[in-house]
Amino acid sequence: MAWDTARTKQLLLDAAVEEFAEFGPEGARVARVATRAGVNKERIYQYFGNKKQLFASVLESEMAKLAIAVPLTPEQAADLGEYAGRAYDYHRTHPHFLRLLAWEGLMCQDRVVAEYERTDHYEQKVAAIAEAQRAGALTADVPPAQLMQTVIALTSSWFTLPQIARMLVPEEGEGEGRDVRREALVALARRLTRA
Repeated sequence: MAWDTARTKQLLLDAAVEEFAEFGPEGARVARVATRAGVNKERIYQYFGNKKQLFASVLESEMAKLAIAVPLTPEQAADLGEYAGRAYDYHRTHPHFLRLLAWEGLMCQDRVVAEYERTDHYEQKVAAIAEAQRAGALTADVPPAQLMQTVIALTSSWFTLPQIARMLVPEEGEGEGRDVRREALVALARRLTRA
């Protein structure tokens, strides 16, 4: 029977996502990743190199998933509130992604994974916002990159600072099939960004 390399790599990446999200790049253990994946840990070194390279592969893989799931075209940029809502939905169902980014920010500031590719990705989002500003759909009082950063910060804070959210708005959350936090985020992002 032939070895399914692609499947094994995916098992390792999936296990590594959870390991790195929980313990960060320094606290993660290759042996635990292998155990979670049900794969010999030597495969990690064979396919990814070392733990640092595995973390980079995990981030690149997860960023690609987010980019596909929550795109921002010039048409979509006209409603940054809805974009914030879609990003919120993604992070709610994939809470590990923001934990990975937080670990990267805390531990790897001088060696950001795929920085040039990510910068290009964000430049495309900024260009979409600039186009929506030129069309009059978004405020032109704030530079497009700052609008993008603001929407990212508003959205991610619900997941990266849950203790503060719990203290500030303990009565909010889910109820009667509604996500009050999402609704508030969308409304606020619209108010802040619309022309």
